[in-house]
Amino acid sequence: MPPRRYATALETISVTVPPDALEAYESALAEACGTIGFFHDEEAGLWTVEGVKDQGAREPELTAALALAALVTGIEAIPVRRPTEAEGWLERTREAFPEQRVGKRFAIRGTHLSGPATPGRFTIRLDAGVAFGSGEHGSTRGCLRAFERVAGRRPARILDLGTGSGILAMAAAMLLHRQVRGTDIDPWSVRTAAANARLNRLGSRVRFIRADGWCSPAVTLCGPYDLVFANILARPLCRMARYLARNLAPGGTAILAGLLVSQARWVLAAHRRQGLVLERLVTEGQWCALVLRRRAGGRA
Repeated sequence: MPPRRYATALETISVTVPPDALEAYESALAEACGTIGFFHDEEAGLWTVEGVKDQGAREPELTAALALAALVTGIEAIPVRRPTEAEGWLERTREAFPEQRVGKRFAIRGTHLSGPATPGRFTIRLDAGVAFGSGEHGSTRGCLRAFERVAGRRPARILDLGTGSGILAMAAAMLLHRQVRGTDIDPWSVRTAAANARLNRLGSRVRFIRADGWCSPAVTLCGPYDLVFANILARPLCRMARYLARNLAPGGTAILAGLLVSQARWVLAAHRRQGLVLERLVTEGQWCALVLRRRAGGRA
């Protein structure tokens, strides 16, 4: 595939924050940036969140989101901007995106890689130029490893809530040969996920729609679900706990991620109050995934 060309210049925006503010500032940069990265300074105990966007694009949204993050966390992080050459950024992205082997069954490969696929694994191909959710992030890897553990239950109705690149929905469709529904509130994510599904010849098995989570009838009317992925953020997961419980079938499984290990306890507490039980905690560096289950006949 030839390199993707950009009509406008790109810029990189970064903020450096303590762990407690990471979630809020990640969400703030995601309002304007299509690609988000994380870098941990273990010695200083700080995280740098970095996003790439078109210069001048979505400035009002970014300003408002950064102000909200400062208000919520009490930490005013000053964004640092630098121009980013489009082709140079793509080349660095490709260099930093080798094949990702996740768990025992999956491999994630950029379209820039040549050579045969890894034998014995389900290979998911992604364009490195839009490689958010590309398998290198600990939350995505934790979700895939958790999914391997529960796939033997052969869930029939599957939802990927906040699908992003669509990687979890595609993994489920590949491994289980099921129809999978993926949703996201961001239209750009929905378009990207659909393009990735076509790239992997899964267009007939995965349907991506724009939807505001459990508020959308297009999501709730297709439930209850036997398996729900929600690789989002800790606070939204807590707010949605009762809706997840209502829309999870008896005996159904939920894989929740996008949270640091330090946030697992209060996310778990919110879901336990809704009658869900912890089946497994999967850790991947600083990140973790909760595997929750609704007991057969349990309350919703």
